[in-house]
Amino acid sequence: MAHIIITSKNPVKIHAACDAFKKMFPGESHTVQEVSVRSDVSAQPMSDEETFRGAVNRVQNAVKFHPGADFWVGMEGGVDTHQEHLSSFAWIVVRSKEGKWGKGKTGTFILPTQVASLVRAGTELGDADDIVFGNTNSKQQNGAIGLLTDNLIDRTHFYSSATICALIPFKKPHLY
Repeated sequence: MAHIIITSKNPVKIHAACDAFKKMFPGESHTVQEVSVRSDVSAQPMSDEETFRGAVNRVQNAVKFHPGADFWVGMEGGVDTHQEHLSSFAWIVVRSKEGKWGKGKTGTFILPTQVASLVRAGTELGDADDIVFGNTNSKQQNGAIGLLTDNLIDRTHFYSSATICALIPFKKPHLY
């Protein structure tokens, strides 16, 4: 039975990681532990590099403070400027007890002008979504992607697919 540490208490991230492990390793049982650890980056990462670094830092902090797991999963959502637009995405990194790393990234999508303006002014994306769409705590529910697609893609699905990508080196170790 694999012991997995997910470096977030956000139910969306927890469900996404559990879904990915179940799909990639059917028939295997897992125990999951959710922990809060620092990302050591801005509350709202504003670049691809900062977002990636946040996911890696979460894993490294979890390994330091919660050793003994089989896998550690770090997820970090961020934004980046592409031409004049602000786009949203997330990085997911997974580390095994053997020290092997897997990395996956969600797709990206352009944020609406009102949301982007708030984020550029210092508001976290989830809070900006709540202001523009009149919701409460959307980052622990369907997220910007769900709000913008009428839940055709929600945040759990968005993160789960990227987590599956991060698990590829563990599913096909002979190739990595």
